[in-house]
Amino acid sequence: MNLLLVGLGGFLGSVCRYMISQTISKDSGSFPLSTFAVNIIGSLLIGVFYGLSQGKISEDIRLFATVGFCGGFTTFSTFALENLKLLQSGNYFSFFVYILLSTTVCIAAVLSGVYLSK
Repeated sequence: MNLLLVGLGGFLGSVCRYMISQTISKDSGSFPLSTFAVNIIGSLLIGVFYGLSQGKISEDIRLFATVGFCGGFTTFSTFALENLKLLQSGNYFSFFVYILLSTTVCIAAVLSGVYLSK
């Protein structure tokens, strides 16, 4: 049942992301405005769902909304939530290392993927 909830939420999140990317003007120059908007909206939503998951919503709804919908909508929201949890738990070193490594290694991985595909 959990896989179905996550899958359905992911489907809906992906569709919403696509609809937003088609709605927001492509004429924003070199700045990726639609992705920026999706990341902000997704981070806000995962924060709301996380707050509600503290005894206000069921585990099924939490899985559907956070792992499924927000995960399909933007993985950046999950990244932001994980960093918030590191800060809340006082793991400042892990917080900074996670941010630094995630951004640099992932950009390097994209660059490597482009290089390998040529």
